[in-house]
Amino acid sequence: MLSGEYNVTLDDAGRIALPHCLREILEKDKVVLTKGADSCLWLYNVRQWKEQEEFIIGTTNRYSSEGRIMLQHFIGPKKTLDMDKQGRILIPPPLRDHAGLSKECIVLGQYDYVEIWAEDRYRTHLEASVNAFKAGLEKLGDRIMMTKDLGDDGNSAHAGIAGGDDTLSRSGGQA
Repeated sequence: MLSGEYNVTLDDAGRIALPHCLREILEKDKVVLTKGADSCLWLYNVRQWKEQEEFIIGTTNRYSSEGRIMLQHFIGPKKTLDMDKQGRILIPPPLRDHAGLSKECIVLGQYDYVEIWAEDRYRTHLEASVNAFKAGLEKLGDRIMMTKDLGDDGNSAHAGIAGGDDTLSRSGGQA
């Protein structure tokens, strides 16, 4: 699993060194880089990118203007890059420009891909998305609570914890 937040520096040649722990998971010496959904770049290992690319192409209507924009954003700018022995990749200028990369960057593991951000854009993005994060957290909490099994006595498995109710059964009757 790709995870962690790392500060890296874009060198004068336009390269960044990927953190060692991410390099091991990315596999091999090639990676795929494309524009991300936000003002960042998405980095995949070749196998994961192939799955994503097949899904995007297979589910996108190239005859609709929205579909063409999706393909132009994700598929068109995609580059397969070599990773050198020091774990560095050369980020092409158009992709650097898209993400606003200059010197200080953030590399962020996202389970099966990596985001590459300009540090200032990443911090701004986090600040601007606080309310969306809180709303998403509430929805996640609701989904977690709905998937918990009922206890043997028919009461919520969450009795006695914040949000749990040890006086009412699921059917709403008194305990």
